[in-house]
Amino acid sequence: QVQLDESGGGLVQAGGSLRLSCAASGRTFSSYFMGWFRQAPGKEREFVAAISWSISSTYYADSVKGRFTISRDNAKNTVYLQMNSLKPEDTAVYYCAAKMGSAYYSNPSRYNYWGQGTQVTVSS
Repeated sequence: QVQLDESGGGLVQAGGSLRLSCAASGRTFSSYFMGWFRQAPGKEREFVAAISWSISSTYYADSVKGRFTISRDNAKNTVYLQMNSLKPEDTAVYYCAAKMGSAYYSNPSRYNYWGQGTQVTVSS
């Protein structure tokens, strides 16, 4: 069982940066594959980035590649999403998610645990 708590969202101007954090409870955090997703009003929840438990593999949606960086600190049970060069179209609620196993999936239905989400708003 894993509980996830996101923080770090807010209002930022286009071109600015934010860092999201996701604090996880549970003794086996390092066994989970972690992902960030986002959902804008009226849209489906979409994949943003993911990272394997070993930190050796990271995955990004094409829309954020080169601008966002996912990382994790297993000692702190925390996963991060550094977001640079933000655009108004990045505005959404951002969710942290976890799944067992090492396989990579961008489909949100493959993730077992979810945080409550944190709002990111990028003004033009």
